[in-house]
Amino acid sequence: MNTKTKSLNQPTSLMEVNNISHSFDYKLFSNINLQIKSNETIAITGISGCGKSTFLNILSSLLKPNSGSIIYNDKNIYECKEDDITQIRRDDFGIIFQSHYLFRGFNAVENLSISSILNNQDIDYDLLKELKIDHIINQNIGELSGGQQQRLSIARVLIKKPKVIFADEPTGNLDKNTANDVMNVLYKYVQNNNAALVIVTHENEIANQCKHIYTFNNTNFEKIK
Repeated sequence: MNTKTKSLNQPTSLMEVNNISHSFDYKLFSNINLQIKSNETIAITGISGCGKSTFLNILSSLLKPNSGSIIYNDKNIYECKEDDITQIRRDDFGIIFQSHYLFRGFNAVENLSISSILNNQDIDYDLLKELKIDHIINQNIGELSGGQQQRLSIARVLIKKPKVIFADEPTGNLDKNTANDVMNVLYKYVQNNNAALVIVTHENEIANQCKHIYTFNNTNFEKIK
């Protein structure tokens, strides 16, 4: 085995989650600790309303927790200036939402071009083929099915070459075969780019494909794999 290749594939810590707690009108979760490493995939499961999406929003810099720290590049992101957080989110984090958030006044390739220009990355047409959307790139967003829009939004995220991908039910609008194709693309990206994937999912089959699985049980965050 090439020792250089082996070294590149050794997991390294990308993010440390320390004693994260959050509540709304009620206690949601408390004192969560987690390490996110390169070349690893993490699934987060639990019943609806247990705090999965809220926790993902905290990890991805979108929601400040009541207490605790998220360490990225040796800095607590919630102690950084807003401009610095925005830059981290733009350059290093890839956030896949349940909603597509595509620009409906543009066609598919124009949506991809925005990400390409903002992040100084070329559009990866091989990626579009893997996601089976290479044939729709000149169509307007309103002409695309929900599944096509979801795959386009995932392509837009991956084009920016994020180090950590946060995905909230990314296969919710997809049939089983297409969902498997999308997840294989995400897993391949993680391995080829020394990245990490944190995914919220209700699908046991998808969760079981990840290296680690955590679940919310009442207010507890438990590792089950």
